[in-house]
Amino acid sequence: MGLIVLLVIIVLIAFWAMAIYNRLVTLRNETQNGWRQIDVQLKRRHDLIPNLVNTVKGEMDFEKNTLTAVMDARSRAMSASGPADAARKEGELGSVLGRLLAVTENYPQLKSNENVKMLQEELSSTENKIGFARQFYNDIATKFNIARETFPSSLLAGGFTRAELFAVTDDADRAVPTVDLSMKPPA
Repeated sequence: MGLIVLLVIIVLIAFWAMAIYNRLVTLRNETQNGWRQIDVQLKRRHDLIPNLVNTVKGEMDFEKNTLTAVMDARSRAMSASGPADAARKEGELGSVLGRLLAVTENYPQLKSNENVKMLQEELSSTENKIGFARQFYNDIATKFNIARETFPSSLLAGGFTRAELFAVTDDADRAVPTVDLSMKPPA
């Protein structure tokens, strides 16, 4: 009788360990899928940028430094490895891309160009998708990290490495923008 109870306990412990292990595998795979979703959107962004640069290049001859900075930042961002490196390099790309979009506002012929408008809308839509994908990734990576580090899962999590999270790395991105809705004319 005692042997049967011992066997039942061993079987229950084995099933319990398998359930924990399978949960960790599932969360790890969901985390990897979340990263792939970000990667897809980043590739889309990287593909749109040369089109925008080529579209505005003819009109912005004396803004070559801005165009070069965008393409250089794009190259660095495409070589990123892992979420932390990607967050830093994509932040740099976002910064120079923002400068390019701000500079295009100074050119009436570009503001009225349908291709430029379309590319700006596509980039804006892609930026939103990247934001949502990062949020999903951080949520599932946090669940994975919690499951990996809490007891009793931590007993079986030795082969599972902690998932990196996307984080704001540029202090300028943390700054709260100033919005003035007073409708006063600029001074």
